[in-house]
Amino acid sequence: MLQAEFIGELLGTMTLIIFGSGVVASTLLNKSKGQSGGWMAITTGWAMGVFIGVFVAQSTGSSQADINPAISLAKYVMGIAYFAPHELLTAISAQLIGAFCGGVFVWLVYYPHWEATENADYKLAVFCTQPAIRRLPFNFLTEMLATLVLVLGVGAIDAINRNTAMHPGFAPYCVAMLVWGIGLSLGGPTGYAINPARDLGPRLCHAVLPIPQKRNADWGYAWVPVLGPFVGATLGALIWQVIF
Repeated sequence: MLQAEFIGELLGTMTLIIFGSGVVASTLLNKSKGQSGGWMAITTGWAMGVFIGVFVAQSTGSSQADINPAISLAKYVMGIAYFAPHELLTAISAQLIGAFCGGVFVWLVYYPHWEATENADYKLAVFCTQPAIRRLPFNFLTEMLATLVLVLGVGAIDAINRNTAMHPGFAPYCVAMLVWGIGLSLGGPTGYAINPARDLGPRLCHAVLPIPQKRNADWGYAWVPVLGPFVGATLGALIWQVIF
């Protein structure tokens, strides 16, 4: 069972990054046909990544299809999944590996465009988030609150799904719309990681891959999109238990 969960979370998270980092690469890298597509294109690509990623995770063995360590942690806190710590760690490990693999995939697809792009910040942005205004306490707050909204939204979708016999194929659409909305509404300050694996896995990718004229991976900021979502997910889970 754990092996199936591991494979499903790995492949689902890899799919998320292929779509998400892929649309950022298409929008930012020079000579891409999607160059200058804008924020709407980026948020739409990430939403589609969530949608397809969840289906891939489900179809390849993951019963939870979280593709996000923050969501997995929230479920653990709420006592609805990952009843033993090693189960949670297995899911998170799979998500991190999947995110790294997704970053490698995007790097290969856009291989000629790295050398054609002079802006090192754009190259980094393909793999991980960067704040629009670098003020770490507020950047952390943004990631925490955005992830709290994500957890509450996913909890509401799950509750409706269980209580009204929603068609099982409809829930991923709802989660994708939730992530799309978070990106449009709350993503401006930090780029809305709301997913530690989504940021950390590809950031590691950027650090080790031979990308021409790349900058450093900004490890001084990396803790924000990792710790912020974990804290927000925990708070969201606790609020859900108290209120709902």
